[in-house]
Amino acid sequence: MFERDERRDPETRRPPSSGRFRLPVKSAPRPLYPVSRVHLAAMTDDTGIWQHACGIEPDPEFGYCTDDIARLLVVDLLHSRQLSAVAMRPHIRRSLVFLDEAFDRTTGRFLNFRNADGRWLEAGASEDSHARALAGLAAVMAEMPGTDEAESARLLFDRALPAVAGFGAIRSISRVILACDSACQAGLVAAVMPTLEALSGRLMAVFSGIDSAPELMDAATAPIAWPWPESVLTYENALMPHALIVAGRRLGRPALIASGSAVLDWLIDVQLGGGWVFSPVGNRGWWPRTGPRSRFDQQPIEAATMVAAATAAFAVTGRHRYLRAVDRAYGWFLGDNDVGIEIADPIDGACYDGLTPVGVNVNQGAESTLMWLTALETVRELRRKLDGASTSHSEGMQGVKMGAQP
Repeated sequence: MFERDERRDPETRRPPSSGRFRLPVKSAPRPLYPVSRVHLAAMTDDTGIWQHACGIEPDPEFGYCTDDIARLLVVDLLHSRQLSAVAMRPHIRRSLVFLDEAFDRTTGRFLNFRNADGRWLEAGASEDSHARALAGLAAVMAEMPGTDEAESARLLFDRALPAVAGFGAIRSISRVILACDSACQAGLVAAVMPTLEALSGRLMAVFSGIDSAPELMDAATAPIAWPWPESVLTYENALMPHALIVAGRRLGRPALIASGSAVLDWLIDVQLGGGWVFSPVGNRGWWPRTGPRSRFDQQPIEAATMVAAATAAFAVTGRHRYLRAVDRAYGWFLGDNDVGIEIADPIDGACYDGLTPVGVNVNQGAESTLMWLTALETVRELRRKLDGASTSHSEGMQGVKMGAQP
């Protein structure tokens, strides 16, 4: 399972430059694949996962980052469900050690970038990396209750949580909300509920104050509304409605669920439209409110974020349109995209760094690979629940399958 097939050449995955057409997508859902940690084994050492890669090989020049260690921690926990929990424990402990060393107890913030020789390269971390660290720690508490690892995660989580009170970035706020929800699952309701309520209110206020007048033209079509609090649609966009929906469920506030669902519906519509291919906003210029939308380069983080958000939305609302969104975003990794080429490598458990107009970015860095592995396990768990519900004839779930129509 952990041996790489050196005969597999990433360059063979590049299609002809004339092949930029949307391909028809089969109605059957894309298959699941067994857990493969081949690329993870190549990308990690005793410290953690290398941040970047040159092709399939790690590039130590850029060292490590807290962002990716937190993501790796989540993937290792998800893999524990499929593999031996005992076998995964050393990997989880390694990431916990890294996060503990990243935490600056003087400032209460996580450092982010770490050189190959172990030196930290900055005085403070971004809000995003701090929020991701909290999400990883909360996942340990939720997935490994009663263990030494969970207790270590709790102690660090408690020390790091106060810093989020001053956060202003909506993506960081959203990720902390999701982290607090996971902490609630682990029994820390009293400890995190004030933070969850405060940040949820702040996020709701941001989206409630939107002027969604139809100023924007997309691809020379009719004007469409812009229900977004920023003037440019950039990255991890489904994260915000995901947080609103989860907060609404946790707090028992339908208004949060309705707001999050409405924004997620808009993201699904503009990235799926009436078609069958998920086409996330590209990072070559993003999508300004009054300007043209960038189609490339499309990033794995967008597809994985949509998988997670739509999965949560279906769990809360039961609306089948979210199953289709999960299926299409998952299919994006496997060739159901604007270029018609696989971005994930399920055999080695790897993922290319992006989709360009003429093929893939052949580097297989940490973020991209971890996004694919997270999306795969999210879909695996969703299908398991759907199959179980269908088998037991649970009300409202019988016969629901991936790819179902709204």
